[in-house]
Amino acid sequence: MEKLERLDAYLEANGLSSIWFARPNSYAWLTGGNSVIDREADAGVAAVGYDGERRRVLTDTIEAERTIAEELPDLPDDAPVETFPWYADSLAGALADRVDGSAAADIDVPGFETVDPTPLRQPLTETDRERYRELGRATATAVESVCRELRPEDTEHEVASALRVALSARRIEAPVVLVGSAERAQQYRHYTPKDAELGEYALLSVTAQRHGLHASCTRTVAFDPPAWLEDRHTTATRVETEAIAATQELTQGREPEPEPDRRTTGTAGDVFGAIQNAYATLGYEGEWELHHQGGAAGFAGREWIATPDHEAPVTAPMAYAWNPTVQGAKSEDTVLVTEDDVEVLTTTGHWPSRTARAVDHELELERPGILGIHGDRET
Repeated sequence: MEKLERLDAYLEANGLSSIWFARPNSYAWLTGGNSVIDREADAGVAAVGYDGERRRVLTDTIEAERTIAEELPDLPDDAPVETFPWYADSLAGALADRVDGSAAADIDVPGFETVDPTPLRQPLTETDRERYRELGRATATAVESVCRELRPEDTEHEVASALRVALSARRIEAPVVLVGSAERAQQYRHYTPKDAELGEYALLSVTAQRHGLHASCTRTVAFDPPAWLEDRHTTATRVETEAIAATQELTQGREPEPEPDRRTTGTAGDVFGAIQNAYATLGYEGEWELHHQGGAAGFAGREWIATPDHEAPVTAPMAYAWNPTVQGAKSEDTVLVTEDDVEVLTTTGHWPSRTARAVDHELELERPGILGIHGDRET
């Protein structure tokens, strides 16, 4: 199993006996399950560990039966699940008491080293990629179904509620739901929902999560759009396409050990440079300073967010969610980048689209256009 090979290499390189994951996204990466009860807690209610031979799970007596029955789809049936009394200790304390030898964890555990799981989660495995395709389609379906029912008098709060319901009905959680009315989408890059009516147009942005994987997308709906919206939206789609093209170009190259299917030759900072140049070429120099531009996606909304000179490696096969904005407009989807292809994950094929051309590369992609709603008619 590819994930275990990565962990084997990490254990050997760091002289460790075991490694443990208690944060929900990394727990999901290694088990396929959900360990969240309290969404405000840093750690879940269970931890999964690997010692070079097998995976094992530690949880309290409240959660053990449900965890075994429902939250370990990627673990073999004989994977041990150990328990501790819920009233006797915390998860971190139980790990400290029950794990022998040198160990690392992604939460603070007395006597343990600290591990950053982000590099271990990249690139995506074949199972992750298939789950991502399902999540992407379902997320886009949910968002677009809400978009088609919008009216100018709807409030941002009402639309955000509808988005959460549509996603939840598809067994998708929504850590980020943003709805920008015409006025507030021009004022703010993160349009957290308020009581404002949508007005002339609206931007709907979500980051959705299932099986620990995160998919982000944005859609634009217009009722009586301002004259500048089309131009700014087109600019955002071209900057996004340039970011995707630069990402793919930078993945083509050497094969580092011990993962022969992993490609990495460039960095996040290299892609960011391409984004900066694209804005300038299209007449919006410096626009990147007003909002982050996105980055690698996976078992976090962004595994990393690109910045100038950011040294995170660009890998493949990997998901990326670039999200350029031009005042009042935004373009964003989650795409799977391989050495040979770009696959848009958050798509249904039933949304108006446009062909967007990269600025300094030859790539052309179909990107979501603006859905026009006039009375009861879509355009």
